[in-house]
Amino acid sequence: MPVITEINSTDSPALAPYMRLTEAQLRNRLDPSQGLFIAESPKVIHVALDAGWEPVSILCEERHLEGDAAPLFDKCPAQMPVYTGRRELLTGMTGYTLTRGVLCAMRRKQLPEVKDIIKGANRIVVIDSVTDTTNIGAIFRSAAALGIDAVLLTPTSCDPLNRRSVRVSMGSVFLVPWTWLDTSVNSLNDYGFKTASMALTRRSVEITDPALNAEPRLAIVMGTEGDGLAAEVIASTDYVVRIPMYHGVDSLNVAAASAVAFWQLRYRK
Repeated sequence: MPVITEINSTDSPALAPYMRLTEAQLRNRLDPSQGLFIAESPKVIHVALDAGWEPVSILCEERHLEGDAAPLFDKCPAQMPVYTGRRELLTGMTGYTLTRGVLCAMRRKQLPEVKDIIKGANRIVVIDSVTDTTNIGAIFRSAAALGIDAVLLTPTSCDPLNRRSVRVSMGSVFLVPWTWLDTSVNSLNDYGFKTASMALTRRSVEITDPALNAEPRLAIVMGTEGDGLAAEVIASTDYVVRIPMYHGVDSLNVAAASAVAFWQLRYRK
């Protein structure tokens, strides 16, 4: 049974992950083995625990000790600290109302290498320079639901374990293998992938083009929310793909476009 501690002040160093550390500090670039992230809401925490992520502590409202938080304790290590207090106090500490009254600080894992997570994959997505945390979470949720085998992110993209990204994804960031892509997009050709950038250019083919679905291994490249993919990225890919638009609309939000792309370009055995 975890050790329950009632909170009456904000002075405890143990509460720093919830109230004082920024997302960058939680990530701990100097020592990734000590990096943390915050999972929010019982459902998301359950998904993370079932996927093997290590909990460090839980912060919840008093009323959830025998409610929404109780089933989580059976999946947590014995003697793990659980901090609790009144809703008003916790809201004042964290700066926002807790979603379903439960937060969990969890240990980050060592990320796999690109070659390891794309081995045996048929459909992957490359997220290039997408910095909006909501969009990152939504892309991961669509990726998990619509058959994407792995997610690669360029270093200029938002961290998928950002608190908001995790929450928007409904825990899908724990279900799809992912890692950072430190090389160019066309380096995926070396692993047997054809690359398809989602962009509007003169050489764009419609997303319904049969050649796309015929590819046994396809990497779908999604670009930043505002400017889209850089010209050099588009030029380096094997295909440039567009989604047909109507009523004068020229593009979709990257999260919406990803859902359309993942479904249409899904691997058909």
